[in-house]
Amino acid sequence: MTQALDISNVNLECQFNNTDHNTDLNGVDRLIVRRGQPFSIRLYLRSGNYQPGASSLHCVAETGPQPSEQYGTRASFGLSPNIDTSRWSAAITSPPGDMVTLSICPAPDAPIGRYNLTLGQSQRIDFVLLFNPWCPGDVVYMDSEQSLAEYVLSQDGIIFRGSYKYPIPTPWNFGQFENGILDACLNILDMNPKCLRNPGKDHSGRRNPIYVSRVLSAMVNCNDDKGVLLGRWTNDYAGGVSPLFWRGSVEILRNWDTQACQPVRYGQCWVFAAVACSVSRALGIPCRVVTNYLSAHDTNSNLVIERYIDENGELLKSKEMIWNYHCWVESWMTRPDLKSDFNGWQASDPTPQEKSEGVYCCGPVPVRAIKEGELRFKYDAPFVFAEVNADVITFMKKKDGSTSKVTSTTTVGQKISTKSVGSDAREDITHLYKYPEGSDEEREAFRKADHQNKLLQQQDNGLLLTIKVTPDMRKGCDFDVFAVVTNNTQSVKKCRLVFGSCALSYNGVLGGNCGFKDLLNVELSPGEERKVPLRLNYSKYTGQLTEDNLIRLAALLLDYATREATLAVRNIVLTNPEIKVRILGEPKENRKLAAEITLKNPLPEPLENCCFNIEGSNLTGGRVISERLGCTVGPGEDAKVKIYFTPTHSGLRKLVVDFDSDRLCHVKGYRNVIIG
Repeated sequence: MTQALDISNVNLECQFNNTDHNTDLNGVDRLIVRRGQPFSIRLYLRSGNYQPGASSLHCVAETGPQPSEQYGTRASFGLSPNIDTSRWSAAITSPPGDMVTLSICPAPDAPIGRYNLTLGQSQRIDFVLLFNPWCPGDVVYMDSEQSLAEYVLSQDGIIFRGSYKYPIPTPWNFGQFENGILDACLNILDMNPKCLRNPGKDHSGRRNPIYVSRVLSAMVNCNDDKGVLLGRWTNDYAGGVSPLFWRGSVEILRNWDTQACQPVRYGQCWVFAAVACSVSRALGIPCRVVTNYLSAHDTNSNLVIERYIDENGELLKSKEMIWNYHCWVESWMTRPDLKSDFNGWQASDPTPQEKSEGVYCCGPVPVRAIKEGELRFKYDAPFVFAEVNADVITFMKKKDGSTSKVTSTTTVGQKISTKSVGSDAREDITHLYKYPEGSDEEREAFRKADHQNKLLQQQDNGLLLTIKVTPDMRKGCDFDVFAVVTNNTQSVKKCRLVFGSCALSYNGVLGGNCGFKDLLNVELSPGEERKVPLRLNYSKYTGQLTEDNLIRLAALLLDYATREATLAVRNIVLTNPEIKVRILGEPKENRKLAAEITLKNPLPEPLENCCFNIEGSNLTGGRVISERLGCTVGPGEDAKVKIYFTPTHSGLRKLVVDFDSDRLCHVKGYRNVIIG
């Protein structure tokens, strides 16, 4: 007969365990461990000694409000001779005595979340259990240390915005290990409607990263629930701040968590995606933010975007849009519900666009399924496939009410981008979503997806129209753009050329006119190329630009002889000035450090109410540090401040900087800092 161990107290060895489980950046004041990997605690016995084979200990691990062995949210187990990493198990790993080391291993498929563990009759400990991408038995297992460092442990990164011709890297502070963020992430799971309806079933579902990713896709937006962010795609941000205000996820998650789960105002796609990435990494799911340039929003699932223009080439309002770029996330996991070919990166989209199973969420869907045209695979494959593959058909609506088809070459799904592993360079991952254009594999994928429009070849009318730009298009400058018309026929062509420009939001909404010309008599000899300039003046475009700094150029060519129309469209992004960051002194852990930050005013007018804001994980104590200038900054002058901060951890860190003023808003910059 065995004797139960009589435990007087327990040492959770948080410093050792959290470091061993790659959770020490969360702090070492409580136990945070990963599933499928043993952790060790010390038991101090009140009476008697531990004797192998003669001593016993009954352990019960529970999570959620209604723990149940049936749901997998309650596990009961005793001492074993050795740890079994395939299930909940416990073993004594120290010599006999009145102080023993107890090793405990959570099952590699245990639900994640807050746990309490009862040891014998009297002792109870609390800990947090996370997914374990270091564990081969966990479905989120990733076998590359460099990838784990990037997609789980890295607290900062780069999100690509701008345009597909000019991708702009925007720094972001994911901050998943900052104080209070893990608890906020667990609260997101607890506040989701599925948990509120059936907490037992929901906590059981948390063993599955497919389920958790789908919950996060719904909960990062607040359209159906007490989610984190409210989206806003107009220039009216009353009651909140512009999405461009945010430099990272920490302030957003803290605001939501501390303000009774009221939605934070406001977000747009890159903010939704960045917050979802922070939460996924905090919970242990490898995750990255992805940008798709010229992203289609197909509302009726026919894989076709129908655009209408007027006789001046101006785009008419439509529910179906082509976003200049759109961001979502990819999470790494196996898909036991599908064939093994579809393991790996799974796309999910927390930006509320269309409902899925009655809720504003999207994914996760295997990226490989999008490439292969497998649209029956869960979840939401047709919508994501359309984002990168939809055909674009343009019609002209004439004044008499009739419509005619316009030749256009817009191709969606360009330069799909993410941050490279271990560097800030852009990695082009278009090949993961699409086969090379025109290849047999591409045509086979379109056949599977029943994408008939892409299988039909468009006819060419012999007139080629393109738009070319100058390399230096800086905000504050005047510059030229060009419509280039080429006559590839054997006859003289007489045409009308309408060349216009207007402000553009990143999601495709058009603003005011930035420059326009209408040439009624363009005559082209056979083989002739004509370059027609359009001057864009700062005095004209400055009052029209949105915070996205985007201008849509559209050239419409009408052939008088054939009555055929050709449309060329190009979106350009005006570059903001560079923010220069100089670190003063040697960066050391827990030593005060100064950064000298400078921005030169590129505008032909003064800047007022200038302010620099900085933040960085393990650099600024989990907060935003602001420094306001007390003077006006004239044209060509430098705005300069010195900001002090104290790094708390060694290693490579990213200091994210934001500049704001009355006329130049939300300019982003960063500096990588190696802390010794």
